[in-house]
Amino acid sequence: MSAAQWGWYPLADGWAARIVDAAGVRPGELVLDLGAGQRALTRHLVRAGARVIAVELHPRRCEVLRSRFAGMPVRVVEGDLCQVPLPRRPFRVVANPPYHLTAELLRRLLARDSALVAADLVLQRAAVRGFAQGRGPDRWRRTWRLSEGMPLPGPRSCDRPQWTLACS
Repeated sequence: MSAAQWGWYPLADGWAARIVDAAGVRPGELVLDLGAGQRALTRHLVRAGARVIAVELHPRRCEVLRSRFAGMPVRVVEGDLCQVPLPRRPFRVVANPPYHLTAELLRRLLARDSALVAADLVLQRAAVRGFAQGRGPDRWRRTWRLSEGMPLPGPRSCDRPQWTLACS
């Protein structure tokens, strides 16, 4: 099954760098890279000084991540990003998750008992605009500011551009 069939589109390195820069990640912050894939965001998160938990479903990608980031402040967790337990201490998310998991992932991240402090997610434009315009549970709007971030070019295999959604 291809990445596109999984609803996941790899980020070009330059865009990954821009996303991490725009997120304002600070040294020492605990950051989850949900759907770490081919490590585009992970490497820039490490450069920014973050302590990273990279969650990836595919075993071969996990092996590559573990090898690439051995000795660095990166913990690779193999598993479904909607099933892996979230940290109990404050954390942020900078991720390019599979599109088909958007609603479920946001429900988990924005739950009342979540220790999330901020998230920058690469999602489909329609989803970002909907959430930024107030679609979604009322408690999200009372607790979180959901806003459109930067537009990203969609990959050639994708007919829709991607956008970032900022939750703060």
